[in-house]
Amino acid sequence: MNLRAARAADAPAIQAVLLAAFPTGAEARLVDALRRAGNLTLSLVAELDGAIVGHAAFSPVTLGGERGGFGLAPVAVRPGFQDRGLGSALIRAGLDRCRELAVPFVVVLGHPTYYPRFGFERADRRGLDNVYGATDAFFVLELAAGGIPAGGGLVRYGAEFAAFG
Repeated sequence: MNLRAARAADAPAIQAVLLAAFPTGAEARLVDALRRAGNLTLSLVAELDGAIVGHAAFSPVTLGGERGGFGLAPVAVRPGFQDRGLGSALIRAGLDRCRELAVPFVVVLGHPTYYPRFGFERADRRGLDNVYGATDAFFVLELAAGGIPAGGGLVRYGAEFAAFG
């Protein structure tokens, strides 16, 4: 397996992974909208035998109206390649890259038993809220000491997510 930053030429293969991995085309449209808007800040792919079989996207979020950390979404692995650790490898590689970029924190809306294995904790425990009302499924990982302001606040994903939701 090869994990690497996505290139512009990978867009059709990434779209194919997203369309195969999710029941609707919403996630594929979201990634396309993030890319067009210049908000697909970190885009990683997993390759096996030269074929792209997984993708992870990170985009900017705001906290209290100020540019904050990144949101992780979506993460996708093509059916037939799932349950092999590809999604986990993409997430870990993305978080490592976020640390290199001095991103203060990463948030994710996701499954309550999946994301804690990467160090994520419920965001409400750090005073963070979201516009989706997803308390039990909203997680944060602080990547740098003091990266989450003590007062917490409302985390907002980019405008592209409003169209998605």
